[in-house]
Amino acid sequence: MRALVVTAPGPRGTAAVTELPDPRPEPDEVVVRVTSCGLCGTDMHILGGELPVVGYPLVPGHELTGEVVAVGAAVRDRAVGDRVAVDPNMPCGACRYCRIGRGNLCEDYTAIGVTRAGGFAELVAVPARCAYVLPAHLSEAAAGLVEPLSCAVHGLNRLPRRPGEHYLIYGAGTMGLLMAALVRTAGAASVSVVDLNEERLAFARSFGADAAVTHADALGRAPGFEVVIDATGVIAAIEDGLGRVRRGGTFLQFGVADPARAASFSPYRVYSQEIDIIGSMAVHNSFQPAIDLLAAGLGGVPVDSLVSDVYGLDGFDEAVARFRAGTGRKIHIAPQKG
Repeated sequence: MRALVVTAPGPRGTAAVTELPDPRPEPDEVVVRVTSCGLCGTDMHILGGELPVVGYPLVPGHELTGEVVAVGAAVRDRAVGDRVAVDPNMPCGACRYCRIGRGNLCEDYTAIGVTRAGGFAELVAVPARCAYVLPAHLSEAAAGLVEPLSCAVHGLNRLPRRPGEHYLIYGAGTMGLLMAALVRTAGAASVSVVDLNEERLAFARSFGADAAVTHADALGRAPGFEVVIDATGVIAAIEDGLGRVRRGGTFLQFGVADPARAASFSPYRVYSQEIDIIGSMAVHNSFQPAIDLLAAGLGGVPVDSLVSDVYGLDGFDEAVARFRAGTGRKIHIAPQKG
């Protein structure tokens, strides 16, 4: 099979399309013929060598969907021909956090496309329990959004979710837009989005945002917002957002920040105004709900239009360049595409 292999990390990473042996399933695994795999910020961190859990060489890609083409001897609930989305997270089940039902905080973290071969390949072997059968009517674009939406669903579950509140979201990329769509369906009175990319702001208005601006000052909400969500990981955005939470409100750190950076805020204000600061890490009991939401139309937003570009494996370098330039919207890699 053909696969995109990152052989060494660095400022741009070293990656090449390579011929590898076809995977064979272990007894509890299935082999998936990958039809689509999203390009994500995590993949940029893998290219840059910024994730300590990653070993090289590695086939990245964790937002994958495809068709089951082989099943292990012990698999009973998946069959050849099943169309599936794959939850890449594989908690150990034995550490303290797994035992208390918080597997997304697993102390022995492993994940498809992060610590083991992922979806930027024609074929990938995954545990059968990670392969979720998709509804027949779900489009290929929507199927490829299951994993990122499942992260957003977990983020939403971390919030108090009081109907009629006003939300401010930093970032009009895939994750910020999916979060905007979710909070709208959850009863938000208004959803405002801040981003520096004018093209993405224009699209955000069609994706559930009441306002989409380059700076929150333009929104004119002097009391602030009940809920502020950072979906960028950018320190300047985080600091600005923390200052926009109104008295008794909530700040959600949803974007992945540089682990070496720190943000400044007023501890006195957090204390005196009872501001909640919470985090959201990956997926937690949210994969099937994400599938169900997409199958139901996600509140009527144009989900398919979120995917702007689809490249084959040979177009990976161009896809990465577009991702880093902030051009377009969600980018998918289709390993079967010539």
